[in-house]
Amino acid sequence: MTSRLSTLMARGAAFLGSEHAILCGAMSWVSERHLVAAVSNAGAFGLIAAGAMPPALLDAEIAATKALTARPFGVNLITLHPQLDELIDVCGRNGVTHIVLAGGLPPAGAIERIKGIGAKLLCFAPALALAKKLIRSGVDALVIEGSEAGGHIGPVSTGVLAQEILPVVAADVPVFVAGGIGRGAAIASYLEMGAAGVQLGTRFACATESIAHPNFKKAFFRASARDAVASVQLDPRLPVIPVRALKNAGTEAFVAKQREVAAALDAGALDMAAAQLEIEHYWAGALRRAVIEGDVEQGSLMAGQSVGMVTREEPVAEIVATLIAEATEALERR
Repeated sequence: MTSRLSTLMARGAAFLGSEHAILCGAMSWVSERHLVAAVSNAGAFGLIAAGAMPPALLDAEIAATKALTARPFGVNLITLHPQLDELIDVCGRNGVTHIVLAGGLPPAGAIERIKGIGAKLLCFAPALALAKKLIRSGVDALVIEGSEAGGHIGPVSTGVLAQEILPVVAADVPVFVAGGIGRGAAIASYLEMGAAGVQLGTRFACATESIAHPNFKKAFFRASARDAVASVQLDPRLPVIPVRALKNAGTEAFVAKQREVAAALDAGALDMAAAQLEIEHYWAGALRRAVIEGDVEQGSLMAGQSVGMVTREEPVAEIVATLIAEATEALERR
């Protein structure tokens, strides 16, 4: 890594305790012990996707990851999880150094609880006002993720968010930029704009160490950027966060699922929190079908628009080395 790139990444790398300020975004079912350990061993920073895991399962996953790497890694927790407090406690008992809270603003007490176990807290900021609010609340770092990303997305593109948020808050806390990043030149650009580092998910999803089913990987290799589409919200009363995934029959099934949940909401069979949780569980199941079972028709193929740059299976160390080389070359050209 050149001194210019090292300098630009220094703050993010120091915050993460890794060689490179590159986070591997937490992808449910994909970001488990093998991928997480491989990412951290390659000098980047892996994140376990806790998703819908119960506390005992997360406990086992952290221990299994520690058996595969001596380097730091973090845990991504979903704010909607009904056992969030217990999951934070599990992280505390295992000495997890970094926790990412995703899926909405941290619920009451979560920030204090995470601080209490001595972990650093990263949160997603989909708008400048929220970024400022989170910093006031005491978060240690922010991830700003644009709509090009895979999985749950906000409405604004990465390039716009970076321009809006970085000049205002990058001096206060480390900010990691995510969404649609597939090459090192883009990493160099965001670092020059003031980012402390970046987060990539789609680029790592089909790594050799990823346990994703061969069918899942083949779907990525065949796809282009325009195949990764955002889900449609059917009922304005049911605030469903859009999800970006490759178009397939499962995309249509989600529309039907929303109808079913909205009807249950109408009938009083579900309250709003339960309705949202049911949608989350739907995604967890649909993802499992694609990632683990290889059902690429009915399952959910969550992917960012950078999927067109994922063309073959390669080891994580090779992906990281390529990104670093590309970023270095881009900075030298400038």
